[in-house]
Amino acid sequence: SIGASEATVFKHFATKEALYDAIIEAKTQTGQLLEALTPAAQEKNDQSFLTSLARWMITRTKTDPMMMRLLFFSALEGHALSERFFQSRYRSVDKFVAEYVAARIADGAFHAMDPMQAALNFIGMVSHHILLHELFRQPSHLVTEHAVAEMVNLFLSGVQA
Repeated sequence: SIGASEATVFKHFATKEALYDAIIEAKTQTGQLLEALTPAAQEKNDQSFLTSLARWMITRTKTDPMMMRLLFFSALEGHALSERFFQSRYRSVDKFVAEYVAARIADGAFHAMDPMQAALNFIGMVSHHILLHELFRQPSHLVTEHAVAEMVNLFLSGVQA
């Protein structure tokens, strides 16, 4: 409970969708991520691009663990907020990373592959790391910086031409 009546909430947000959009923007900050990744993407600095993405994903979750709980709860309950979260945060990040991979393939820097699948593979490594630590509370045998470096190096060793 946030201590506000339904009338007060809808005074500030005309529709449920507007409320959901405000929650998503406050919780995900996807625009900030894409803005932060743009310089490394423009420089075509693969190491920096992927490291920044992984660090942001991990730090964002550690900073606001309620976001993950809200996302999982809304998804398990089949709530409309879940689909909005997915489309707003996940699809835009997936697409941005896939576009980066496609550009690096076109440059001849990466092997030919499906760009979206490659993006999902890297994001999946980071997401699994986050799930182990934040959801299942499993200790890591590596500190976060070393884990990020290992994920980036593993990914790049598989995709670089």
